[in-house]
Order: sequence, then structure tokens, then C-alpha cells
Amino acid sequence: MQFQVTTKLIEQVKHLIEIEGDVRLRDMLSEIHFADVAEILDELNLIEATYLIKLLDSEKTSEALMELEEDFRERILENLSVKEIAEELEEMDTDDAADVVAELPDELAEEVIAEIEDEKHAEDIKELLAYDEDTAGGLMAKELVQVKETWTIAGCVREMRRQAKNVTRVHSIYVVDKENRLKGRLSLKDLLTASTKAYISDVYIPKVDYVEVDTEGEEVARIMQKYDLEAIPVIDHDGVLVGRVTIDDIVDFIKDEAEKDYQLAAGISQDVEADDSVWQLTRARLPWLILGLFGGLGSVFIMEGFEEALAKYKELFFFTPLIAAMAGNVGVQSSAIIVQGLANDVVKGSLLSRLLKEVSLSLISGVTLGVLVILFGMITDMAMDFSLTIALSMLCVIIVAALIGTFVPIILNKRGIDPAIATGPFITTSNDIFGIFLFFYIAKIILGF
Repeated sequence: MQFQVTTKLIEQVKHLIEIEGDVRLRDMLSEIHFADVAEILDELNLIEATYLIKLLDSEKTSEALMELEEDFRERILENLSVKEIAEELEEMDTDDAADVVAELPDELAEEVIAEIEDEKHAEDIKELLAYDEDTAGGLMAKELVQVKETWTIAGCVREMRRQAKNVTRVHSIYVVDKENRLKGRLSLKDLLTASTKAYISDVYIPKVDYVEVDTEGEEVARIMQKYDLEAIPVIDHDGVLVGRVTIDDIVDFIKDEAEKDYQLAAGISQDVEADDSVWQLTRARLPWLILGLFGGLGSVFIMEGFEEALAKYKELFFFTPLIAAMAGNVGVQSSAIIVQGLANDVVKGSLLSRLLKEVSLSLISGVTLGVLVILFGMITDMAMDFSLTIALSMLCVIIVAALIGTFVPIILNKRGIDPAIATGPFITTSNDIFGIFLFFYIAKIILGF
């Protein structure tokens, strides 16, 4: 049966912390998975969580810390000494350790790295900190198993046993030359079936997928998804093997990017959490609300320009929200599909073919909705010229909104700007303005005012 963190368990942990029942706490939590320990920590207050981190073995708490929300982890680390933080980092993979160090104030980070006893581990952490966090270099871990092409199978097995002690999961065995340049990979089956006197150069597979240290994280994710990889080696500009990106790291990256895109689409310009301060949430949300305000004011000015029309045809006013809503909905739909396609690298072909496709889709949707509007007008005894005005306006607005929703993300992407910006208030506001203008302009032509 799967282990569950229950209210009873949390109450028991809290009680043992209160009475300092250290032995019972260690016995209770020693066999629990680190992810469950992290879930327990989430249910404790800061003082209790810090107590538990200090009490338990760093081998378990180091992994539990990485499962916590960043803000809570930072607050726990603030309550640990430099030596205690260093002990946690010693047990982490280098990529996780680098992420934690990056969260620390610069002065404290230097002290913590200096306190790490394993000099190689400390150097690897410092190396990873030099890379942009959203590149392969920033995502990779230094822990891997590599063998020289000049080794014999027997020597390779001995060296692999030594290296594997520091690697949590051995996804692949990488083959390098004497300058540590990546040459290929070694199949475990070939390793087991080959003669112990054979050389690695005789049995390794020269074809291997890899990325360079400055490859963007999105590209790393695309390659790993395309070739169904659990890990991918990372090389520097000289072809030297410097690390590997594993599937768990890329999943975390994809999750973070999806959260950012979701917030951008909702009109939130910064990476924030529900528990952040009022000021942080306001800074993230207010800019887009101001944009929406100016867009709304723009619509007001457009409607004022057609004041005579509204006085003569008051019914136009009642259909304005419908036109604006259709423009916003179509624009968001189109931009959402394009942004998803750009993220998955499936937006192919020329802009002209994309234009024709969007116009075709818009015509089908616009004509269908226009016919429904005309039928609605017939049922409600609406004048035919007025029904045609609404239907034709809706058709034109849908076409324009679809084109804006399609090409704005593509243009932003070509200029190196996150296209997810285009799926939120930006598209909605711009389409509202264009939609209302087109509505009244077409009404002016048909109704003659």
C-alpha cells in the first residue's frame, strides 16, 4: 500500500518535535521516502521544519529540500548554519546544489562553497553557476559514468564501479577519447557480452545525441522528447564531455516554463506564487491591467466617434459586447494554438500558407456564426439590414482577430520575445479595439449614417 501523509501522522510528528523525541522521530521517518518527508515538512511551521532538517540524516533531507517550494526552502536555509547548509549540499547532485547556492546571498554562497569538504564537488558547483540557468549548462549535472575508448572491457568495468558510487542513476555510459571529447556511448549488453580483453573502441556505438552547454532549455527538451531520451550528454565548444541533463531535470524545466507561460497568458508579467506578498503580486498583475484600461479607453474614444450612429441606431450599443467578445475569443484561440505549436516546434511552412489557412478557418467560423445571427434576427423580427450588419461585422472581426492572434506570436518569437505574452490581455485588448472599430465602420457603410 502506498504511504500516505495523514493528519494523525503530522500531529504525531509535531508532538515529538515539541517534546524533543529525537530517537522516535528518527525511527519513524528513517524508512520514509524523501518526497513524503518533503510533504511532512510542508505541513510544519518554519521552526518545526528546521528542527526536522537538523535532526535527520542529510542524505534524506537534502533530497527532501529540493521537493519544497523555493520560498519555503530559502526560509529554512536562513535558519541553518553555514556548515549545516554545506552538509546538505554535499549530499545533493551538483545541479541541485548549484540551484540552492544560486538562491543564497552572494556572501553566504561563497562561505558555504568554501565549507564543502569535497573540493571536486565544490568546483563542479561553481562551474555550473557560471552557466545561464535556462541552458543545457545550467540544467546539467556533473555526475555521470564515462569511459575511455582505449580501455579494455575489464578495466572499464572496474572504473565504472568506482564512478557509479557518485551517480544516483546510471542512464548511459559515455565513451570519450584521451582529451575527454565525446566519442559515443556504450551499450550495457555489448559490455556484458564482449570479451574482457576487448577494447572499448571495438564495441562502443559512435552515434550519440548530445547538446552544447549554451543550447536553450526548450531545445534540450525538444530533442529529448523527439528521441525519447532519459538523459542527454552535454559538451562544451571543444567537444569535451562536461555533464548530462536527465529526464527529471528537463521535466522540472518544462513545468516551470509552462507555469510562466500560463501566467503570461493570464496577464501576469512576473513569476509569482499565491503566497507572495501583496506588493509582489501587484507588481506582476498591475501592468497588464493598466494596458487593459488604456485599451478600454481606446474603445470609448472609438465609440464617441460614432455618437450619431448610436443616437440613430441604439441597438448597435447592445451588440458591441458581442462583437468585442467574439474578437477576443477568436484571437485567444488562434494565439494559443500558435504558441503551443511554437513551443513544440511544429509551426512549419511559409507565412503565406499560414495566412491562407487562418483565413479559411475564419471564413468557416464567421459564416457559420453570421448565419446564426441572421436566424436570430428573423426570430426576433430584427430588420434584415441590421442583421446583415451584425453578421458581416462578425465575419470581418473574426478574420482580423484570427490573423492578429496568429501572426503576433510568430513575430514576437522571431524577435526573441516569449510568444506566450500574446495569448493574454495583449491580444484581447488589441482585438477589442479593432473589433469595435470594424463593427461601427461596417455599420456606417451598410446602414448609411
